[in-house]
Amino acid sequence: MAKADTMSVQKGKIPNSPIIDRFPFPFKGDSYQYSNNSAPLVSGNVTDITPEYYEEIELKKQILNNRKESAFQSFSHSLEAQWEILEMIMHEMVSLYPNYFSLTKDGKHWTFQNHLLGEEQAFTFGDLSSLPYEPLDFIGRHVQEDLIYLGQRDGELYMDAGSLCFPANWSIAFDLGMKFLEIHSPVPHSFSRSGLADKVRSFILRMEAGKPWTRFNWTLTIEPILDTAPETFDEWGPKKDNVTNDNAGQLVYLRVEDQRLFRLPRSNGILFGIHTHLISLDEMSKNHQWKKQFYNVLTDIQDDIAAYKGFISYKDKLLKYLEKKIEESSSI
Repeated sequence: MAKADTMSVQKGKIPNSPIIDRFPFPFKGDSYQYSNNSAPLVSGNVTDITPEYYEEIELKKQILNNRKESAFQSFSHSLEAQWEILEMIMHEMVSLYPNYFSLTKDGKHWTFQNHLLGEEQAFTFGDLSSLPYEPLDFIGRHVQEDLIYLGQRDGELYMDAGSLCFPANWSIAFDLGMKFLEIHSPVPHSFSRSGLADKVRSFILRMEAGKPWTRFNWTLTIEPILDTAPETFDEWGPKKDNVTNDNAGQLVYLRVEDQRLFRLPRSNGILFGIHTHLISLDEMSKNHQWKKQFYNVLTDIQDDIAAYKGFISYKDKLLKYLEKKIEESSSI
């Protein structure tokens, strides 16, 4: 990809701010159950640029360069929708962040500039040979969000394409071509076999263009590792054994996915954007309300959910850590 000129690179600079001031804490109460907790997406935006942009985009590129088969998958029949997604996101980027991104058009001849990265790409819209990657893969290398395309046919949703660099222990290579309910079959009984999964599926099928939705999903991870793919489990899975009562605050991170759903007006499929945020328990515990809520959630959570989310083996250590932090704050 060609480099933009130096003056353009200077146009964009992402302001920094403490993670605790902008972290999307996922709990409203003191307990947690699987539910369709979707809410209308007021902003209507797919993307959100945070100070972690440079680090996360570089990590995406490394993953895609080293093991693309586990991070990007697609069917050829998804290409029309991929172009629609590229167009949608590019227009949003230049509208929301004109200092970061530019787009010029001469008919179908477009030039996209990423001033944050100092990159420029000229291409012919609709002509796959004019891009270095498929459209979804290309635009996925410029946004922090993972981008999933669900095709809708004959009253079903199918995993037709995805740029998934930061999965929470699921595989785009394994799930490609699956129906919605097949994708969610490993989820505990409280979601997949209680009827809730089918209700969520019906909800998505009824979504209208121009009326996007959002929800938060959460889990825990050891160390600030975004790429927790099944294909790399041997690299991140054993780290769970390192958690103790004393180091849980430094090692364990609350992982929250800001998931946004959009009906695509032309292809009639669904764009599923996932922006993943991480915060250490030490940092999270600086917010006294969050600390108490999270303790209550962990105390109340069902074992099958804790096992599915991957922290049941060190759940007791988390509770002891949080008990200590709550006691310390109470004594001040």
